[in-house]
Amino acid sequence: MKKKLQKDIKLRKLFNQQELNHIILKSIVKNENLSLILKWNAVSKLSNFLGGQNKTRFVNRCVLTNGKAKFNRTFKKFSRLSFLSIARSGKISGLKKSSW
Repeated sequence: MKKKLQKDIKLRKLFNQQELNHIILKSIVKNENLSLILKWNAVSKLSNFLGGQNKTRFVNRCVLTNGKAKFNRTFKKFSRLSFLSIARSGKISGLKKSSW
Protein backbone atom coordinates (compact mmCIF):
# COMPACT_ATOMS: atom_id res chain seq x y z
CA MET A 1 0.00 0.00 0.00
CA LYS A 2 2.82 2.41 0.79
CA LYS A 3 4.23 1.98 -2.70
CA LYS A 4 0.88 2.91 -4.30
CA LEU A 5 0.61 5.97 -2.08
CA GLN A 6 4.10 7.13 -3.09
CA LYS A 7 3.25 6.58 -6.76
CA ASP A 8 0.09 8.65 -6.44
CA ILE A 9 1.98 11.48 -4.72
CA LYS A 10 4.58 11.43 -7.50
CA LEU A 11 1.87 11.58 -10.21
CA ARG A 12 0.19 14.53 -8.52
CA LYS A 13 3.49 16.41 -8.26
CA LEU A 14 4.28 15.83 -11.95
CA PHE A 15 0.80 16.95 -12.94
CA ASN A 16 1.10 20.18 -10.93
CA GLN A 17 4.43 20.97 -12.61
CA GLN A 18 3.12 20.43 -16.15
CA GLU A 19 -0.45 21.70 -15.80
CA LEU A 20 0.24 25.31 -16.81
CA ASN A 21 2.24 24.27 -19.91
CA HIS A 22 -0.55 21.91 -20.94
CA ILE A 23 -3.21 24.64 -20.63
CA ILE A 24 -1.12 27.12 -22.65
CA LEU A 25 -0.48 24.62 -25.45
CA LYS A 26 -4.17 23.70 -25.62
CA SER A 27 -5.16 27.36 -25.90
CA ILE A 28 -2.64 27.83 -28.74
CA VAL A 29 -4.14 24.88 -30.62
CA LYS A 30 -7.70 26.21 -30.22
CA ASN A 31 -6.86 29.79 -31.22
CA GLU A 32 -8.13 30.60 -34.73
CA ASN A 33 -5.92 33.68 -35.24
CA LEU A 34 -2.54 31.93 -35.02
CA SER A 35 -0.59 30.45 -37.92
CA LEU A 36 -0.77 26.76 -38.79
CA ILE A 37 2.95 26.22 -38.14
CA LEU A 38 2.61 27.48 -34.59
CA LYS A 39 -0.44 25.27 -34.04
CA TRP A 40 1.35 22.18 -35.41
CA ASN A 41 4.29 22.81 -33.09
CA ALA A 42 1.89 23.05 -30.14
CA VAL A 43 0.18 19.79 -31.20
CA SER A 44 3.52 17.99 -31.42
CA LYS A 45 4.52 19.19 -27.95
CA LEU A 46 1.14 18.10 -26.58
CA SER A 47 1.62 14.62 -28.01
CA ASN A 48 4.95 14.32 -26.17
CA PHE A 49 3.30 14.73 -22.76
CA LEU A 50 3.28 11.55 -20.71
CA GLY A 51 0.01 9.69 -20.28
CA GLY A 52 0.65 9.33 -16.54
CA GLN A 53 0.36 13.07 -16.06
CA ASN A 54 -3.38 12.98 -16.45
CA LYS A 55 -5.82 14.15 -13.80
CA THR A 56 -8.09 11.15 -14.33
CA ARG A 57 -5.32 8.75 -13.29
CA PHE A 58 -5.27 10.03 -9.72
CA VAL A 59 -6.64 7.71 -7.07
CA ASN A 60 -8.43 8.99 -3.98
CA ARG A 61 -6.90 7.27 -0.96
CA CYS A 62 -8.02 7.07 2.64
CA VAL A 63 -5.74 8.58 5.28
CA LEU A 64 -6.16 5.64 7.67
CA THR A 65 -6.11 2.61 5.39
CA ASN A 66 -4.31 3.95 2.25
CA GLY A 67 -6.91 2.07 0.22
CA LYS A 68 -8.99 3.35 -2.65
CA ALA A 69 -11.77 5.39 -1.18
CA LYS A 70 -15.19 6.77 -1.88
CA PHE A 71 -15.34 9.93 0.16
CA ASN A 72 -18.03 11.51 2.24
CA ARG A 73 -18.81 15.16 1.39
CA THR A 74 -17.97 16.55 4.82
CA PHE A 75 -15.10 14.24 5.81
CA LYS A 76 -13.04 14.14 2.61
CA LYS A 77 -9.94 12.47 4.00
CA PHE A 78 -11.56 9.27 5.20
CA SER A 79 -13.10 6.48 3.20
CA ARG A 80 -16.72 5.65 3.79
CA LEU A 81 -15.96 2.48 5.76
CA SER A 82 -13.29 4.00 8.00
CA PHE A 83 -15.57 6.98 8.66
CA LEU A 84 -18.33 4.63 9.80
CA SER A 85 -15.98 2.77 12.14
CA ILE A 86 -14.70 6.04 13.66
CA ALA A 87 -18.24 7.38 14.07
CA ARG A 88 -19.46 4.19 15.75
CA SER A 89 -16.58 4.24 18.21
CA GLY A 90 -17.56 7.79 19.24
CA LYS A 91 -14.29 9.51 18.31
CA ILE A 92 -16.03 12.27 16.34
CA SER A 93 -17.68 14.69 18.72
CA GLY A 94 -21.13 16.04 17.93
CA LEU A 95 -21.95 13.22 15.53
CA LYS A 96 -24.75 10.87 16.35
CA LYS A 97 -26.76 8.30 14.48
CA SER A 98 -30.01 9.47 12.97
CA SER A 99 -32.94 7.76 11.33
CA TRP A 100 -36.08 9.08 9.75
